[in-house]
Amino acid sequence: MKHNILKLLKDDFGEFVSGQKISEELGVSRAAIWKHMNSLKEDGYEIESISRKGYRIVSSPDLLNYDEIASLLNTELLGREIQYYKTIDSTNNFAKTNANFLKDGAVIISEEQTAGRGRLGRNWVSPLYKGVWMSIILKPDINPIYVSKITQVVAAAVNRAFFKLGIENKIKWPNDIIVNSKKVCGILTEMNAEINHVNYVVVGIGINVNLDNEDIPEDLKSKASSLRIESGKELKRKEVVAEILNNLEPLYKQFVESNDLEKSIDICRENSILIGREVKIIDRNQEYLAYACGLSDEGYLIIKDKDGNTKELISGEISVRDKNGYV
Repeated sequence: MKHNILKLLKDDFGEFVSGQKISEELGVSRAAIWKHMNSLKEDGYEIESISRKGYRIVSSPDLLNYDEIASLLNTELLGREIQYYKTIDSTNNFAKTNANFLKDGAVIISEEQTAGRGRLGRNWVSPLYKGVWMSIILKPDINPIYVSKITQVVAAAVNRAFFKLGIENKIKWPNDIIVNSKKVCGILTEMNAEINHVNYVVVGIGINVNLDNEDIPEDLKSKASSLRIESGKELKRKEVVAEILNNLEPLYKQFVESNDLEKSIDICRENSILIGREVKIIDRNQEYLAYACGLSDEGYLIIKDKDGNTKELISGEISVRDKNGYV
C-alpha cells in the first residue's frame, strides 16, 4: 500500500493530492493514509501536508529501491524487478541462492553489504548509503563457454554510464573501472550451468560512489577510491544504477541475440588503461612482464612476451597489472 501511495504522489510530483482521492483510488482509510505517510517520511521522503489540500512530495531520498529507480529506466528487461534491502551479506550470494525464483533481468540491490566479495574471494568494503552494491540475474540462451564475455559487455556499459554522468574513466581488463589511476568499480561474474546450458549468470557490480577518504581502508588507498573523491562531486546513486542498466541492455541484447560483441569490444579497446603499456602478468604462482598489444574481437587480451611471442589471455585466474603498480 505504501508503494501505491508513493506512486500517486510521484505521478503528480510537486502537486497536492487530496486525502479523499488517495482514499477512493486505493480503498484505504484516512487513518491508514496518515500512517503510511509517516512511514514514507521515516524513509527519507519530505512530504508536505496541508488541511483541505492534501499531500505532496517536496523531495525524494537517494534510495536504491524500485520506486526511485523505475522512472529513470528505459529498459524492457533489466531492473524491471528489483529486490531491495537495507543490509545484506552479499548481493551475489543472495542472487545465486534465489536465481531460480527470480525473473531474467532481476536486480538485487542493498544499501550495505556485510560480506561483499570481489574477484578471487577478495573482500569488498560496502558502507551504508554510500555506494552501489548490486547483482543482476541473467538467463541467456548461450553456450556456457561464452559467459565470460558478459563481463566485458558490463564493463563497456559501466564505462559509458560514467561518461554520461560526467566521469572520465578507463577499463582495466577485464573487470575493473579506473578513475585517475584508481579502482572505483569492480565486476564479478558467476555462473550456474550444465554442459551445454546456462541456468543463470549473476553479475555483481560494486561501485564506490560517495565514499569519503576515511571509508577507504588504509591498505587500499594507493589503488582504490570513489567517484566522489576523484570527481569532487556527490552523485545521485539511483542515477548511477539507471545509467548502467540503460546502457547495458542494448549491448547485452546485441551479444545474446546476435553473438555480436563488436560495440562492447570497441568501447573496451578505446578506453583500455592497459593497451600500449608494459604489464605484469600474474598467473597462479607465475609472474612475468609483457606488452599489452590490444583486445581480440573475442575480448581476449593480446600480449607479447619478452621473447616476442604473442598470445591471447582469457580472463579467469590471471591478473594483469601495470609493471609499476596497480594500473
